[in-house]
Parts: sequence; structure tokens; C-alpha cells
Amino acid sequence: MVEALFAICIPVFGFGVLMFAVMSVKIIRPVEKALVERFGKFHRVAEPGLLIVLPFVENVIKVPTTEIRVDVDEQTVITKDNLNANVDAIVYYKIHDIMKAVYNIQDYRTAIPSLAQTTLRAVMGKMTLTESNENRQKINQSLEEQLDTETNQWGIDIIRVELQRIDPPDDVQQAMNNVVKAENEKIAAVDLATATETRADGEKRGSVKVAEGEAKAIELRAQARANAIKLVNEAAQKYFKGDAQTLKKLEVAEKALVNNTKYIIPEGTNLSMVISDTAGVVPIAQDKKKKNEEEA
Repeated sequence: MVEALFAICIPVFGFGVLMFAVMSVKIIRPVEKALVERFGKFHRVAEPGLLIVLPFVENVIKVPTTEIRVDVDEQTVITKDNLNANVDAIVYYKIHDIMKAVYNIQDYRTAIPSLAQTTLRAVMGKMTLTESNENRQKINQSLEEQLDTETNQWGIDIIRVELQRIDPPDDVQQAMNNVVKAENEKIAAVDLATATETRADGEKRGSVKVAEGEAKAIELRAQARANAIKLVNEAAQKYFKGDAQTLKKLEVAEKALVNNTKYIIPEGTNLSMVISDTAGVVPIAQDKKKKNEEEA
């Protein structure tokens, strides 16, 4: 009977020892630390690695030490100009004192998002909707500073805060879109007017340049003609010694003979008289035509 009892107890005892050993061994990862409590009181801080504890006597609370991301749920805030806006954000934080994070706040995991929502409402309540959209970085910085001040007593550092969305009501959004559209149309109209004015100004300057060119050409032609006349007069004075009538006769003779026109000159006519006055000289063809008309 005793042997049978021993046969039963030994395996049970061995199993109990094995379970005790398993429950005594804890593994602390490199990205966390642990608080060891004995009989409900803080006993020590455990670093990453192998940790041996007393089952049922000591309790282990693991706390992450890496950067943690938490989403701030969407909420409706009222801006300074009494408009509603739906906003949400993301908070990144890191625990630098695990004792404060565990013992100074009931649950830091839910406390930080709740505190972020309250702070976000306070910050945006001091701005109009337009200012909020134009100063997102300023809002992020203000949220980070205020949250960091509050969470410092919890042993938590706020790394950064990122405001994700600021959505106004549909009617306000439509009005804002209309304003932006009107502003863009105004800018386009101004650009078109400027381009038209520039083109008209260019055409005007081009016309002025053309007119100036034509006037200059006329001036140059007149100057050239004046120079030619001056040269002719100088030549006449030099070679004909003031005999302007003789020069005029030669010019008339040149014009009369330019097309090889034949003239009938009566016998005994003074050639110089013909050159000085061509009124009495009649071409052959014209003379024959006149005779035919008289005979008819």
C-alpha cells in the first residue's frame, strides 16, 4: 500500500517541481523592462534577459521601452469662429521611467489618447477654421509641448504629435471651395489681362518701329536725292561754268531719245533750238497719223 502511494506521489511531485521551475523563469525582451512585485509591493526593476521569480509570491509587470504609437480617435471640435470640425491625430511617446508609468497613472495606454483629445480641443478652440488649416505645424508643436508637460509626471516623453485631418462640415467645405475657385478665376483673369496688355503694347511698339523705319527710309531717300542734285549742280558749275541752260538742254535730249524715238527735223533747223525746245519736234509716227487724219 505504501509503495503504491509512493508510486503515485513521486510523479505528481516531479510534475509539481517541473511546473514550479517553469513558472519561475521569465524572459525580458530587449525592447522592454519589468517591475517585480513581492506580495503586492514593489521589489525591484528587472533588465532585459533571464529573470527568476518566486511563483505565487512575486508578480512581474512588463513595460515597453521603445517608441509607441497611439491613435487619437476622431472628435468634433468647435473653432474660434464657432464652426465645427472633425479632427483626429497620432501621438508618439516613449516611457523613460517605468515605475512612474505604472504607479503614477492607472493606465497610461488609455490616459494619453484621452489627454490628447482634451488638449486638441483647447488648442483649436483658440483658432478659426482657416487658421487651423493654415497652421497645422503650429498645432502639432503646441500639442506636443502641452502633452509632454502633463505626461512628464508619468515618466513618459511625448516624441511628436501629428494632426491628420481637419474636416469642416459639408456646407462650410463647399463655401471654402467656392472661395478658392473664385480666387483662382480672378488670378486667371488678371493673368489674361496682363498678357493681352503686354501683347498690345508689343504690337504698338512694333508699329512705332515700322513707322520710324519708313520715316527714316523717306528721309534717307530725300537726303540721297538732295545729295544727287547737289552733285549735279556742283558738276554743272565746275564743267559748264554756270551755263545751266546748256545742261537743261542735254537732260531734255536724254529724255527724248531714251526710247530710240525718231524725230523729223526740217532742213536748216538749228539743232540747238531742237534740244532747247522739243515742242516743235514731232515723231515720225505721230506726223503720219496727223496727215492721215487731215486727208480723211
